[in-house]
Amino acid sequence: MMPSIHQSKIKTNKNLTILSIESSCDDTACALVQSDGTVFAEQIYSQKEHVEFGGVVPEIAARAHLSHLSTLVKKILSQAQLDWSEIDAIAATCGPGLIGGVIVGSSFAKGLALAQNLPFIGINHIEAHALTVRIPNISSVQVQFPYLLFLTSGGHCQCIHVTNIGEYQRLGGTIDDAAGEAFDKVAKMLGLSWPGGPALEALAKEGDENAFSLPRPLYGRPGCDFSFSGLKTAVANLLTGYENTDTLPRQLAADIAASFQKAITTAIINRLENAIKMVPDTTLLATAGGVAANQYLRKRLLALAEQYKLPFIAPPMKYCTDNAVMIGWAAIEILHQASNTNKLIDDISLLPRPRWPLSEMSERFKH
Repeated sequence: MMPSIHQSKIKTNKNLTILSIESSCDDTACALVQSDGTVFAEQIYSQKEHVEFGGVVPEIAARAHLSHLSTLVKKILSQAQLDWSEIDAIAATCGPGLIGGVIVGSSFAKGLALAQNLPFIGINHIEAHALTVRIPNISSVQVQFPYLLFLTSGGHCQCIHVTNIGEYQRLGGTIDDAAGEAFDKVAKMLGLSWPGGPALEALAKEGDENAFSLPRPLYGRPGCDFSFSGLKTAVANLLTGYENTDTLPRQLAADIAASFQKAITTAIINRLENAIKMVPDTTLLATAGGVAANQYLRKRLLALAEQYKLPFIAPPMKYCTDNAVMIGWAAIEILHQASNTNKLIDDISLLPRPRWPLSEMSERFKH
């Protein structure tokens, strides 16, 4: 990462305004975010092009990002009634994620930064999720370090000890499928539409969560890793003889959905209980990621936090899933931390990456 003369434009003692872009998967998003937490404008295009395939097709996702980004940026500038002179920096996801989409979004943002002579801040998508709960006014609790984050989405399931900006300790994670992936695959087995997670949650409300005794993978074992593949196999075994989901009775499907949701949540709570014990200095339990929008899971997480006398923070549902507000806020946090450590941040030479470990985030403050 090579500092540029653009950085001289950043005055972190003022209220920064960041134009941000998120394109790591199938949501194309843009936002204008201020460092006091004000969201001037935000736009998101949730790609429908993947529905007929029952999952995200990377090439289609990248093309959709390319088609919609320019329009979305114009919309947020118009909505906020801001011009380029009022924007301090441009931020975009540079990884991890589907590499085609990451390339499209970050390249588009870099082009804007060069054209407008503004700094470019490359954002780690996971770091942005981790810092979402620190956005001012997102809850009644002011989030201080350190805190325990349970990140759960279609591509990630991790327990992360967040000790400062750029300082993250991965306590445990999935050894096979992420929780969101498990929700989607079980939903598909039940003949539900994609995306499967919300559809399964809705169906589960009609079912009996005690109808079937399903495995709780790794329950009771040390550590806070996760495994969901065996749970998916158990559901598949229940559906033997119903390969054509059109013949699957709705009540049976609802009972399976409810039993699955209970089993996966119970396993998650057990693993998180271990994580809490691993970091006794944590100030609260937070969650983020698309699966964190599941209300059944949120209630169980709240009960766990209360058991250990910890505050529980979950972002509003629209900020659990991929969004550009979290990208802009992460850029603001990074710029303030860079100012505190007398570092210059301009990531115009940062390459997009499909994988980008959180353990590397502290490097930007060391040079």
